[in-house]
Amino acid sequence: METPTPHTKAEALTARLAQAIEQGGLPAGSRLRSVRDAAAKEGLGVNTVVEAYNRLVARGYAEARPGSGFYVRRLARSRTAAAPSHVSEAVDVVSLLREQLEQHYEVRVGDGRPPASWMEGSDIARQLKLARGSDAPDPGHGYGSPWGFAPLRDTVARLLNERAIHVHARQVLLTQGANHALDLIVRHLLEPGDTVLVDSPGYYPLFGKLKLAKVKLLGVPRLPDGPDLGVLEALLRAHRPRVFFTQSLAHNPTGGSLSLPKAHKLLQLAAEHDCLVVEDDPFADLQPAGAPRLAALDQLERVIYVSSFSKTLSAGLRVGYIAGPAQHIGALCDLKMVTIVSTSDFVERVVHQLVTTGQYRRHLNRLKARLSEAFLPATRALTRAGVQVQPADPAGYYLWAALPRGLSELALARQAAKAGIFLAPGSVFFPERRADVAAVRVNVAYANDPRFLRFLAAAVKAAR
Repeated sequence: METPTPHTKAEALTARLAQAIEQGGLPAGSRLRSVRDAAAKEGLGVNTVVEAYNRLVARGYAEARPGSGFYVRRLARSRTAAAPSHVSEAVDVVSLLREQLEQHYEVRVGDGRPPASWMEGSDIARQLKLARGSDAPDPGHGYGSPWGFAPLRDTVARLLNERAIHVHARQVLLTQGANHALDLIVRHLLEPGDTVLVDSPGYYPLFGKLKLAKVKLLGVPRLPDGPDLGVLEALLRAHRPRVFFTQSLAHNPTGGSLSLPKAHKLLQLAAEHDCLVVEDDPFADLQPAGAPRLAALDQLERVIYVSSFSKTLSAGLRVGYIAGPAQHIGALCDLKMVTIVSTSDFVERVVHQLVTTGQYRRHLNRLKARLSEAFLPATRALTRAGVQVQPADPAGYYLWAALPRGLSELALARQAAKAGIFLAPGSVFFPERRADVAAVRVNVAYANDPRFLRFLAAAVKAAR
C-alpha cells in the first residue's frame, strides 16, 4: 500500500471540507478552524492544512482574510429551476461528446469507453508511474521528430505486419489518437464541396470534422456484416465520391464486424470507381490478427489505415497512428508540422515502454477477458428488458439496441438524463440525423447496471 503524500492528504481534507460546506454543515460566513487547531485535530502538518485551505479558496469555497483566518464563502446558486445543460442537451451531438469528457452521470451506459477501473485495475497504472520515474528514457527538451518517436514507429510497423499489413516504419505517422489522425486525413484529402461516403450509423465525431471542412456526407447503411454493398455501389456510380470512411471491426456504434466476402467486394468497387478508403480500426489490439481488414487485403494501395492505443490503453495517452502509401504519409507529416509541430515524444516513449516490456499485452488479456465475461450477460439482460440487440462482435465495446415501436429514443434519453443515466441516442450516429430511428448505443461494460436495466424495462413497459 502506498503511503499518502502531503498533497493527497491535503486533497482529502479539501474534499471533506468542501462537502461539509455544500451540505450546510459549515454555513456561509463561518470561520474555519485556525491552521494550527485543524492540524492538531486532523493529525496533519501545518503546511498540509494551509495547502488544503488554499485549495478551498481557489475553488470558491472559502476566502482568506489577512490577520483573521479563512472563512466560508456564500456559494452561488442558480435562481431558476432550469435543467442543467447536460440534461436539456442530452440528445445533442456536441453534448454527447462533452459528457464523455466531463462525466456528470453516475450510470454511463452511453459511454464510448470501458470504466476506468477496467484500465486502472491492471498493471498499467503502476507501469505508468514507473515510466515517469528515474528509469524512463530521457525525453529531452526538444519537440521531437514530427514523424513521432522512431522506436514506437518501428514497433507499430511490427504490429501491423502481424496483422498481415506489410509496411515499413516510413509508412507510419504517429498522431494524438485516432481523432487527430482523421482530422489530418480530412484536411489532406478533401476540399470544400467534395463528396464522401460514411458509415450510417457511424462515428459521429468524424461527421463533425467533415462538416467543418464543408464536405458533403452521404451515408452507406451499416449492416451486421458490414456496409450495404448495393447502396455503396449506387452511391459510387451516382456521386463519384473522393473517399469512403469506414470502420471494419467492432464497429462504433453497432458492434458488428466486416465479413471477408464483403471486404473483397468493397475493395473491388473502390478500385472500379477510383475511391480511396480510410479504414478506422481503434480496437485493433482486441481483435484477432487475422480478422478481415481492408488494409491487409489491399496492402495500403488504396486504403489509408488509422488506429490508436487510446481506446485500449488509456484515454490520457493520446497516441494513434496512420499507415498508408508513402506519398500520402509524407504529405500528412508536413500537415502535422504545420498544425501542431509534433506530438508528445514523452507520451510516445511511455507507450513504447509499455508495449515492449509486455505490460500492454498482459493488460489486453485482462481487458479481453472482461469484455468476454460481460458480453453475453449484457445481451441477455437487454433482451429481457424488451429491446432487440443486433448481432455484435464480442471483442468490441458496443451493442446496438433497437427500441420497440412507440418508444421515442429522444424522450428516453431525456428521461434517463433526469435519472442520472447517460444514454447515447441512435440518431446522433447518423450523418443525416434520422428522426425515424429508435435505437441506443450501449456500452457492454455498463449494460448490466441494475439501475439502467430497471429504468429501461419500465420505459419499455410504459410504451406498450
